This record gives sequence, C-alpha cells and structure tokens, in this order.
Amino acid sequence: MPSPDDVASALGALGFRAPGDALRALVSHLTKTRASPAQCYEQLVALERRERDAKNLERRNRAATLGAFKALDRFDWNHPRSVDRGLYEELLELSFLDKGENILFRGQSGIGKTNLAQALGHAALTKGHTVRFTTLAAALADLSRQESVPALERRLRRYTAVDLLILDELGYLPCDSRSADLFYAIISRRHERRSTVISTNLAYKQWNTVFPGAACVVALIDRFAQHCHVIDIDAESWRSKEANQRERQSKKR
Repeated sequence: MPSPDDVASALGALGFRAPGDALRALVSHLTKTRASPAQCYEQLVALERRERDAKNLERRNRAATLGAFKALDRFDWNHPRSVDRGLYEELLELSFLDKGENILFRGQSGIGKTNLAQALGHAALTKGHTVRFTTLAAALADLSRQESVPALERRLRRYTAVDLLILDELGYLPCDSRSADLFYAIISRRHERRSTVISTNLAYKQWNTVFPGAACVVALIDRFAQHCHVIDIDAESWRSKEANQRERQSKKR
C-alpha cells in the first residue's frame, strides 16, 4: 500500500495545489477511518477546492489593491446626520453587479465614502468577483503614461475588464481634456456591462469644474448616471471630529 507521502507526491504531480502537509494528513485520516473510495474522492476534491478558492481570492485581493479599511461592524452609522443605510445594505447583496448598475458615494471629505466603497469591494471579492480600487487621479495618470495606442488599449483593460471598478476621490484634483477623454473611455466601455463605483464631493453639475473645457463630460455623466444608485452622506468629517475630541481632552488636563 502506498504511504501518505507517496499519495501526496502523486497528487502534487497531477497538479493538486493543496499543500503536501494537508494532503498527507488527509490521506492518513482516510486510511485510519477506512473511508470508502467515494468518501476519499469527496474529501480530496473538497480539500483541493478550498485551496484553489483561497488562492483565487488571494490573487484577486492583490489585483484589487483595496488597501486597509474599517470593517463594517466597526463603522459608526450613527455618526452621519443623513445616510441611506438600508440602500447600502441592499447593495451589499451585490445584485447590482448582475445588472451592470453603478454607485455614487457623495459628500464632503472625511465622512467614510472611501471606507464604504472599499467594504463593498471586499464583499464582491468574497463572492468571486474581480475588483479594482484606485483613485481617479491615479488611474488617469497611469493611462496618460502609455506611449502608444496599443499600450493604452492594453492598459485600459485593467479598468474596463473587472467586474467592479472603484474610482475614489473625483473632484480632489483638476484634470485636463485628455484625462477627461480617458475617463469617458472607461465609463462608456463599462456602460450597462460592468459596475462602477465613484466617490466624490461634487454634485453632477460641478463635474465640469474638474475637467474644464472637456466636451465629453455631459455624455460621461449621462452614461454613468443612467443606472446609478446614489448614496449621499451628510456628516462632520471624522478627522475633524477626532481632532476636536483630542483638543477637548488636552484642555481638560
């Protein structure tokens, strides 16, 4: 009878991705319990599926570049004066992804827009979707650096092919007309096919101030807003709140 080491080596040679230690432990357990062939097959497949799912999630996490964010169970929903928590929790079910619908988080700086967008991205990752998180400025700078049309087309796929694209901080830095055209290319290629999340401190009518003189802004907004869930957040900046608390505490000393 082959040893657990022999079986683990053979399975590894066949392309099993589960670690050797896990395979040897499972083979030893199946041998001791005198599992049936069907049980052996079922548990080996389950182990391999778990490993592949974990590797796949790890790979998609790296590609998503979500960064650090506060888990939703630590998010203080009582802090905002106004926010549609019910809509956000409905969006966490991710049915909007199947319809290619968009999401807009809107409100002043420092109120949790980015955190809510990141948490939504994380929920999509855990359900098997591909995600990319970036600031709008970084995405446009990345595309602007491409020196040829073929290179630009290849790099555009980084932003157009993912199931969920999160573009953070629209309105914080001005952009030129070429950047507006690149932004339009992203939105138009994703329109009604894949979902895009944008966070901003600006109303739609103010977007043209970010791209002064760009002719495509109206068409860009028209496509993004056509199938869009809007979450407006009215709140004091978290950073301002924490700074005020520190100041009050220091005065008490």
